Amino acid sequence: MTASFIAISYLVCAVLFILALRGLSSPESAVQGNRLGILGMTLAIMTTLCLPQVASYGLIVAALFAGGVVGALIAKLIRMTALPQLVAGFHSLVGLAAVLVAGAAFFEPEAFGLVHEGRISYGSLIEISLGVAIGAITFTGSIIAFGKLQGLISGSPLVFKFQHHVNLLLGALSLVIVVVLVFNPSPALFWGLVFLTGLLGFLLILPIGGADMPVVISMLNSYSGWAAAATGFTLENPLLIVTGALVGSSGAILSYIMCKGMNRSIINVILGGFGGEQSAGASKAHGDKPVKAGSAEDAAFIMKNASSVIIVPGYGMAVAQAQHALREMSDILKKHGVQVRYAIHPVAGRMPGHMNVLLAEANVPYDEVLELDEINRDFSSTDVAFVIGANDVTNPAAKTDPLSPIYGMPILDVEKAKTVLFIKRSMAAGYAGVDNELFFRSNTMMLFGDAKKMCEDIIKALENA
Repeated sequence: MTASFIAISYLVCAVLFILALRGLSSPESAVQGNRLGILGMTLAIMTTLCLPQVASYGLIVAALFAGGVVGALIAKLIRMTALPQLVAGFHSLVGLAAVLVAGAAFFEPEAFGLVHEGRISYGSLIEISLGVAIGAITFTGSIIAFGKLQGLISGSPLVFKFQHHVNLLLGALSLVIVVVLVFNPSPALFWGLVFLTGLLGFLLILPIGGADMPVVISMLNSYSGWAAAATGFTLENPLLIVTGALVGSSGAILSYIMCKGMNRSIINVILGGFGGEQSAGASKAHGDKPVKAGSAEDAAFIMKNASSVIIVPGYGMAVAQAQHALREMSDILKKHGVQVRYAIHPVAGRMPGHMNVLLAEANVPYDEVLELDEINRDFSSTDVAFVIGANDVTNPAAKTDPLSPIYGMPILDVEKAKTVLFIKRSMAAGYAGVDNELFFRSNTMMLFGDAKKMCEDIIKALENA
C-alpha cells in the first residue's frame, strides 16, 4: 500500500473520529456517533495492518481475536451499574499499554527506527519519557478509581499530613528524571520514572472523595488520551497522535465543564486535592430526628393528584435497574395529565452521563430529560420531586455546611418542591459519606425499599386507583 493511500486513509479515520465525538455530544445522535467511531477504528486497524513495518500477522490476528472475544464477553455480561468501573478499568489498560510500548521502544529502539548516530534521539527520548509518565499515572490512578467505585477501597477521601508536599516532591523528581533520562538513557532511570509516576498516580486519586468520582473518571479519560498521543509520537503513527489528542482534549474540556458546574477548581483535580481538605467534618449527627415514612400507595395518591412531577434519578436507580419501571410509572402519570420531567445532575451516578445512558436504555424521551441549569429554577413551582436514589446531589448540606466535603457543589433544589418523595433503602449516608438533611425536612416523605420494587408497587397503586 502506497504512503499516499495510507495518509488518505488515516485522514478519513480522523474525520470519522471527529464526527463520532460530535455525535456523542447529544443523546439523540449518540448511536450514530458510536457507529462512526466503530467504522473509523475498523478502517484504522485495516490500514495499520497494511503498513510495511508489520512483521507478524499471526501474532496480531491472535491478539485481535483474544481481545475481541474478551471485549464481546464484557459487553454482553456487564451490568449498567458497573459501567463506571468498566471505564476506569479500560483507562488503566490504555495507561499500561503506553508504558509497555514506551518500554519496548526504550529497550529495543532499533525495532522502532529510533536510533540515530548510535543512540536514541533526544526527541524520541522525550516522547518515551512522556509516554511512561502519563501512562503510569493513568494506570495506577485508574486502578484506585476502580477500587473506589467497586467498593474495594473506601469512597471517603483518604488523606494524610503533607500529602500535597509529597505529591509536589514526586512530580518534581519525575521531571528531573525525565530531563536526565534524555541525556543519559539508563535502565535504572527508566524504571525509576515508572515507579515514581506510578506512585504519584496512586496518591493523586486516593484523597478524592466518592462524590467527585465522575470528574475523576473524566480526567483519567483525558490522561489516557494524552498517553495514547505520546505513544503515537513514539510509533510515528499520525492517526494515534490525532486520536489521542481528541480523547485527551475532549476529556479535559468535559472535566472543566463538570468542575465549573460543581463550583470546583480543575487545578485541585489535577493535583489530587479534590474534596480532601474538608473531610474532617463531613457530616452532622442527626440523632433521633423524626423522619416521615410513607408507602407506595401514599406516593401514588400524591403524584396522581399533582399537576407536575420532576423525577431525580441517581445511583440507587442504577443499582436496582429501576429505569424501565420508572418510565412505565411516568407514562401512567402522563396519561392522568401530570407533567413529568427528569432532572439530571452533572455528577449523578458514578461517571459523566451515567443517568442519561440508563434513561436512554429505557426509551425515556430526550426532551423530558433536562440538566441542572435548565430545570433547577422549576422546583419551587413543582408539586412533587420524586428522588430515586440520588443522595449527594440533592443534599442541602452542600449549601449549609462549610465542613462538608460536598460544600459549594451546586445541587438540585428538590427541597423547594411542595412535596419530596425520596426512595432509599435505608437512612445510610450517600457515597460521599454525608448524611442528607433533606430526609428530615417537613415536606419530605421517605419511601424505604428497593427502588425497582417501589416503582412497581406505585404502578400497581396507580392502576388500581
